[in-house]
This record gives sequence, structure tokens and C-alpha cells, in this order.
Amino acid sequence: MLKPHPAILRDLVKQYEELRARNTERSSSETRRRTEDLSYTLCVSTGTRTVEAALAFAADQLAADLAELAYAPDAPAPMRLAN
Repeated sequence: MLKPHPAILRDLVKQYEELRARNTERSSSETRRRTEDLSYTLCVSTGTRTVEAALAFAADQLAADLAELAYAPDAPAPMRLAN
């Protein structure tokens, strides 16, 4: 199975959570449709069948990616912006 890029996965989860919060506050057909679209995209991206499983997979994958970066001996140093 292909592994989704961490930045894309993080962005999908963030968008989903924001829409769920907005849908709770004031539900509209547009927010419901967008939430359904994001649910589908999360499931496809993670190879799961439910949004709950997709979110759990995303949490595990993002945690593993962070751990890998933290302990990678050959990881490049963070880039610094010139002032």
C-alpha cells in the first residue's frame, strides 16, 4: 500500500476536524457534503473503510513519522531562513 505524505495527511485531518466542528455549530448542506468528501478522501488515502479507522490510522502514521524524524541519524538539519 502507498503511504500518504505526512503533510497531506495532516492537512486532511485538520480540514476534517475543522469541518466537523463547524458542522456541529451550524449544519449546512455544503459543510455536510464537504465533510463526506473529506471522509472519503481520508479513507482512500489510508486504505480504510470508515472515517474512524482512517483517523486512527492517520494518528498512528503521523506519530510514527514524527518518531522517525526525531531519531533519524542522517536527517538533514532544519533549514534556516536568511535575515
